[in-house]
Amino acid sequence: MVKILFVCWGNICRSPMAEFIMKDMVEKRGIADQFLIESAAHTSEEIGNPVYPPAARELARHGISCAGKRARQISRADYSRYDWVIGMEQVNIRYMLRCFGQDPEKKVRRLLDFTDNPRDIADPWYTGEFRLTYREIVEGYESLLSFLLRETPDSSARRI
Repeated sequence: MVKILFVCWGNICRSPMAEFIMKDMVEKRGIADQFLIESAAHTSEEIGNPVYPPAARELARHGISCAGKRARQISRADYSRYDWVIGMEQVNIRYMLRCFGQDPEKKVRRLLDFTDNPRDIADPWYTGEFRLTYREIVEGYESLLSFLLRETPDSSARRI
């Protein structure tokens, strides 16, 4: 099983969008049982809050529900719980590395680092561009899945 934690600033926009987009996509491919996919914040500002309504609406436009999701903050223990801890922007990476202390297994990455055009996913809380965020997450997911197929030595992950 491949365990992935997506991380953004408050866990109310980008990271829950990534969580539920990826859950939807692996479900549609019939491989959901091969994944544990969750999301968290690197700050405590939004802990316990639901997904931001414009983010939830963008997911709903694509038939994806995020009902029941509440923001939570990452912890030091998350490093050992997940195979990949994936941030949406560089500031997430810096905070995660401070939280974890180090990254000896090289599992902390930005989502779009898996693409041919590595970059941050701009925060739609500020930009209002939830459709763009959706498209960038899908782009990142496709590249992440290709990466996992190429790089994961575990035979069950190769079947993904």
